Amino acid sequence: MRPEAQTGHLPVSQSPAVHLPVLYTQVLEGLRVIENGRYLDGTFGRGGHARGVLSQLGAEGRLLVMDKDPDAIAVAQRDFAPDPRVSIFRGSFAQLLQWDETVAGLDGVLFDLGVSSPQLDVAERGFSFGKDGPLDMRMDPDNGQSAAEWINHADEQAIADVLWAYGEERQSRRIARAIVARRQKQPFARTAELAELIASVMPRGKDKIHPATRSFQAIRIHINRELADLEAGLDAAVERLKPGGRLAVISFHSLEDRIVKQYMNRLAKAPPANRRLPEAVAFVPTLDLIGGAIKATDEELAANPRARSAVLRVAQKREAGA
Repeated sequence: MRPEAQTGHLPVSQSPAVHLPVLYTQVLEGLRVIENGRYLDGTFGRGGHARGVLSQLGAEGRLLVMDKDPDAIAVAQRDFAPDPRVSIFRGSFAQLLQWDETVAGLDGVLFDLGVSSPQLDVAERGFSFGKDGPLDMRMDPDNGQSAAEWINHADEQAIADVLWAYGEERQSRRIARAIVARRQKQPFARTAELAELIASVMPRGKDKIHPATRSFQAIRIHINRELADLEAGLDAAVERLKPGGRLAVISFHSLEDRIVKQYMNRLAKAPPANRRLPEAVAFVPTLDLIGGAIKATDEELAANPRARSAVLRVAQKREAGA
């Protein structure tokens, strides 16, 4: 009898039904879970994908879960810690090489990028322009600079650069100028204040998205170092994968997906030859691509509109020298 049965906890695989996460079936198919394998979910969230992986593991299988959000870790501790097959680590997946549990190698790694639905839905976390709350945006609220601290102190050029680079916001300079002018009168403290300011200076177009969408995305990415963490996490994941192990990454916007696609391609495909240069060392691929960009089905989109922008890419690590 497992410990969770003795303590009154249900095994994770028998937990009450929860809303399935984005691309749930496709992720499990992509990871191709083996019964006694060792898997890492680098973005636990509320454990939807992790439950699916654990349900396919046998008694000797292992599930390692990570998240830098303390609320996510609290859920993991409550629902998963009683299962002896599970280990939990609070931190970014960029730190996975620092976790001793990964040293033995991994049969699969999952990164589900971006902000989670619980983070968006809780106004106090400060991620949503649609729900007024403190202007925070930190996935780990115990570390780093909040969005308000950054917005109220960064110079105009730095703000414009972030909005352009991470939000692809064409009006980045106009918005940055308005932010600096407004904070001189009163510092920003709430999400609604920033969203209203951005909306007030944005030209009215045909685009149906809120005028603050791109700016909020950009600030969140900057505050949480999301793209730098992604690049470090991809390197770490491939280093820890065993030959035959699989890497699955879900992206929600083009900046993330571009990094993932180019990274996988770089390790899977030889670069174009240049006839003017001497022949370089023969290219030895590290990864094999498993299909292309995988997106949600019409059925999933009908049930969960947030899946519309999700893109899953999967790659498998090759045997050394294969």
